[in-house]
Amino acid sequence: MRVFIYGDYAEWQRREFLSLLVRGIEIEWNVTFPDKPAHDVLIWGVPERVFLEKAVNLKKVVVPYAGIPLPTRQLMKEFPQVELHNLHHNAIPTAEMAFSLMLTAAKNIVIADRYLRKGNWTPRYEGLANRLIYGKTALILGMGAVGSYLGKLCRGIGMEVMGTRRNLGQQIEVEGIKLYPSTYLEQLLPQAEFLLVTLPLTDETEGILDRRRLELLPADAIIVNIGRGVLIDEKALFELLQSGRLAGAGLDVWYNYPQSREARTDTYPGNYPFQELENIVMSPHRGGAFANYDTELLRVQHLAKLLNEYAETGIMRNRVELKAGY
Repeated sequence: MRVFIYGDYAEWQRREFLSLLVRGIEIEWNVTFPDKPAHDVLIWGVPERVFLEKAVNLKKVVVPYAGIPLPTRQLMKEFPQVELHNLHHNAIPTAEMAFSLMLTAAKNIVIADRYLRKGNWTPRYEGLANRLIYGKTALILGMGAVGSYLGKLCRGIGMEVMGTRRNLGQQIEVEGIKLYPSTYLEQLLPQAEFLLVTLPLTDETEGILDRRRLELLPADAIIVNIGRGVLIDEKALFELLQSGRLAGAGLDVWYNYPQSREARTDTYPGNYPFQELENIVMSPHRGGAFANYDTELLRVQHLAKLLNEYAETGIMRNRVELKAGY
């Protein structure tokens, strides 16, 4: 089996990855590709059309992270003979980020920290919210790899956990977590004291939480979003947080991103002044923890396992349904 990996990976990653492979897998690793590629598998997040056109033996394309870039999804529709797959190696760090944001927002840790850095102890004496999480109800939108691990974390601290899953035909319970078809969303929102959004961005999920649905949440609800910013209506989210209709939020995904290296120090993440709100915890899309040693180690381990299983069984996990987008 011949595999082409596009990208400039660190030397330690290459050594670790090659040490994990079973025999019979040939790896070519480069930032340019040959004129006549004869590979069976391509590892590339945003492959170029010319490679797919020339690689007549190609059977699989693997996006080496969770979430499929829109250009990749659109391009792969033109090559139905090639299956698309991805990796879930960063599901645990992403779930940990969501869990951390939930705790930080519920306990108002950021606000208390800001005050105390100035010698101001008033948050201790004047009733800054320090929400109890034990026994509260969490609703997780999207019980994939990230949502499933996040559900375990929430159960571990005594929360009641509900979740939605797209392909579910009826309500079931798995390890104490109540799972519902996604069509139950509006029935579940009024029960969600904590709403944790882990959905991928697709045609179906974009804008799924509009103002009407956000207003179905309890008045003191907290929202955490580690999916994509545009899953939630930006104007409605800002105004409901500003008015106090929603108690708080922890956001790792946004509506505006830097478009250049220079812009990285001068780009506000929203079209509304979220930075002026005290009831929000802001994180610059760090959930996947890319470039982190532990996470990059998980990437090569998961990729090696994916290829080894394919070489040995002819079956590759994590196939993406192009129509659904994940």
